[in-house]
Amino acid sequence: MQVSITGRHVNVTDNVKAHVEDKLERCLGVFPRIESVRVILEEENRDQVSEIIIQGSNHIRVTAKESSENLYDAIDRSIEHAERQMRKQRDKIQDHHK
Repeated sequence: MQVSITGRHVNVTDNVKAHVEDKLERCLGVFPRIESVRVILEEENRDQVSEIIIQGSNHIRVTAKESSENLYDAIDRSIEHAERQMRKQRDKIQDHHK
């Protein structure tokens, strides 16, 4: 799984990178068909915005965008949102192939 982290008007420190990679490994490690993950961190007005784009096999693409006053909180919420969407996609495929 390739992970790219991009910051728009936000300085992406090593602590932020480590937090994102740790959270992604813990939450999305159970989905074996993930090819790449793009994390875009930006600042809009006074809010910190985290956008996660997950590209998987079988043309699965999941996008989750969350904002918060705290950057770490926005990252956590967007990863959890993406995880729910991936779980829903996986369940839909498994139910289809019964």
